Amino acid sequence: MEIKLHDIGEGMTEAEINFFLVKPGDIVKVDEPLVEVQTDKMTAEIPAPKAGIIRELKVAPGETVAVGTTLLIIETEYVEKDAKSILASPFTRKIARDNGINIESIKGSGPSGRIIDTDIYEVIATKQKPKNPQEINKPISNLENTSTDKDVLLFRGRRKQIAKKMVQSMYTIPHCTHFEEVDVTDLIEFRNYLKKINENISATAFFLKAISICLKQFPIFNARLDEENEVIKLQHEHHFGIAVDTDEGLIVPVIQHIEKKSIKKIHTELKDMTNKALNSRLTTNDLSGGTFTVSNVGPLGGSLGATPIIRYPEVALISFHKTKKMPIVTEDDQIIIRQIMNVSMSFDHRVADGATAVRFTNQFSHLIKEPRMLLLELV
Repeated sequence: MEIKLHDIGEGMTEAEINFFLVKPGDIVKVDEPLVEVQTDKMTAEIPAPKAGIIRELKVAPGETVAVGTTLLIIETEYVEKDAKSILASPFTRKIARDNGINIESIKGSGPSGRIIDTDIYEVIATKQKPKNPQEINKPISNLENTSTDKDVLLFRGRRKQIAKKMVQSMYTIPHCTHFEEVDVTDLIEFRNYLKKINENISATAFFLKAISICLKQFPIFNARLDEENEVIKLQHEHHFGIAVDTDEGLIVPVIQHIEKKSIKKIHTELKDMTNKALNSRLTTNDLSGGTFTVSNVGPLGGSLGATPIIRYPEVALISFHKTKKMPIVTEDDQIIIRQIMNVSMSFDHRVADGATAVRFTNQFSHLIKEPRMLLLELV
């Protein structure tokens, strides 16, 4: 049987081979992971569809191959006598392997005895001795220096895939970026009040909800351009990609249906998605279906603005930058100190015009400057 690279999410066309988990002569069971691959969005394992013995590896680690390429050959006529079939997903197996746990020793609590993530985490929690981080197999997709030349970094894995996507976006979309200043003073005061009553809600959660409200008024920024059929398709579902800076590079998990969720619910899911991204626990579903992207680089400091690159085939991306105290002149010529955040919004100039982007950011600024107006919009 030829084991081929198949589409593991969102119409991918190629992936890079990180490393093989088997070698010629190894006996494998059904669903046992065979090879780890890296797409532009995630790291994934290709499992064995049938039990058998590995006969040949057809590609080498580091190669980028197209969907449909044969990765290895399994002799499926060979069946290991009395082989125990372990029901577990590739991701569950990876959790066990990374934590030094023999998955065959675990009794699954899922349907038909299937081992699920919770079963693995329970074993981890009961282990007396914490695992040694040096014993964990690190994917070679990390941008680490494996060369003898300390001035050379490997251009592969997620970094290489990100580069391809950025080139595709810049080559395809005529970018235009609009800059705005947003007064967040009252929002900060409101968040401080919430903290006093033990409700710690991130500013980003408020931003996401405000953007969703603005998109209802300006749906052109939550659209898709279909050049072949000469139409612009407006999308009413607000699935926001949230840019997360990880050790392996930028990754963008998606929070679904922002338009239907409360600010508190958005905060909870935002925190959960960020943690999953930082710990390489994202699934294909977590990375699929984005309609609009948000990047918050303000906490990093020092950023006054940027020209963010749109995630093709989306139409727009908004980036939040550094917040700082600034003197503001009021209408009666009084000088007051306010907290001002810089915002950059890139959009596809084929689909929308600058005036529409200005109106969009003006509405966003109005909602954030007056958080009570944001609450009225939620009614």
